[in-house]
Formats: sequence, C-alpha cells, structure tokens
Amino acid sequence: MDLRLKEKVILVTGGAKGIGAAIVRAAAAEGAVPVFLDRDAEAGQQLQIALQSSGVKGEFVAGEITAPQTCGKTVEYVLQKFGRLDALVNNVGANDNVGLERGTPEKFVASLELNLVHYYAMAHYALAALKESRGAIVNISSKTAVTGQGGTSGYVAAKAAILGLTREWAAELLPAGIRVNAVVPAEVMTPLYQQWVSGFPNSEEKLARIVSKIPLGKRMTKPEEIADMAVFLISERASHITGQHVFVDAGYTHLDRALT
Repeated sequence: MDLRLKEKVILVTGGAKGIGAAIVRAAAAEGAVPVFLDRDAEAGQQLQIALQSSGVKGEFVAGEITAPQTCGKTVEYVLQKFGRLDALVNNVGANDNVGLERGTPEKFVASLELNLVHYYAMAHYALAALKESRGAIVNISSKTAVTGQGGTSGYVAAKAAILGLTREWAAELLPAGIRVNAVVPAEVMTPLYQQWVSGFPNSEEKLARIVSKIPLGKRMTKPEEIADMAVFLISERASHITGQHVFVDAGYTHLDRALT
C-alpha cells in the first residue's frame, strides 16, 4: 500500500532508539523525510548514517526535550531547512517508577516533565506549520494509562493525560483539518524494556512469565509493529481517522485473562 508520504516531513521525538527509531525507519522507507530529536547524540548519529547508507532520507537533531525551548528551536530548524512540517509524532517517555511511596511531589512533577509536558510543547510550536499542511499528530501512550501498574504514578498520570490530550486536540483542531490519534503499546521489546527486565534476579524467568500472558502469539510486540501503525495514522490513507486510541498490543489490555 502506498501511504503517499513521499517527501513529507515528519518530526519524531525520541527517534534515536526503540519505538522512535522504528518509526523513523518506517517513515523513511515510505519516502518521507523523518527529522528525529533525541538526547542520545551517538545513537542518533548512528541511525542517520544507517539511513543515508540505505539510500533514504533522515535528519538527526540532538537536544534535551524536557527543555521547552528545545521544542521550539527544533520546529524552527525543521521549517528553516525543509520549509514545511507534515506530521508530528510525540514519542519520548520512560517509566521512572515515581510512585506514592517511593516518590515525592517534586519527583512527580519531574516525571510529568519527562513524560508529558513536551507533548504539549511540541504540538504548540508545530501547530502553525501543521495548519498550513493540514497535517497530523500521533501521540505514543501506554497500556498503563488504562490499566495502572503500581508504583509509577508519574508515568501513568502522563500516559493517561496523553490519551486525554489526543481527544482534546482532535476536537480543537477539527476546523484546521488536523487529525490527532494515539497509539497504545503494551509489552514491546525496546532497549529500555530490556534494561528493566534485566534488573530482576531471574530476568529470563520474569520475561517468560510476561510473554505467557500476551494473548496473540505469546510473544512481545515488535517496535516495527508500533511504527507501522504510527506511520499509517499520519498518512493520507487514514484521512478520516481522528481522536482514536489504537491499541497495538496483541490483545494484552482488553482480552480475557482466561485466554492466557
């Protein structure tokens, strides 16, 4: 299926590794021009080189996204270099385990800055350009937004807020023709997930228990499977889809646990 993304400029946050990198590669494979922002300069530069070596386009921007000025400067850079912006994919986030007992109000606020505030900042600064292109926004959330997890108030609050903002922005931006949707992953094997699993004494046993509870296929979701949905949602092929929370999770969130 041709997603009609050739030469479209797509801004992806947290695009150097994991789900973000998969989205960058998927967009580039469709002929788009992904511009990806990440604090990890080494990983970002490596991905940019890999894209160029494969004969596709992609541009890395190094920066700390929790600083609002970074968001504004990144959008400004994209517009100065490419003259347009067709889609924004908000992706940065990390489960930082700021819970009620293990956290503090100050840590909770810091967690929101890490996982939520820049979603608003990026959309705010990108809005004028997206209005001009009648573009799209895709927000990456998490199944914890609807299930909870325990011990991670900051992350869950942020991911739930992202779902709320997706609906709010979809409503607010109807007159501008800007579509806004969220992709909701569950168990995806990314570098951060691998790091989390490795922290358990019996990490292989822990991972096996998790996988046994994934309904479809009894396997982890691949980053590329999240990326395929994100890229579809920013494309013209999804031209009448907005305000949706799309779960790409093998049925993990909603299917009966008796199935596993």
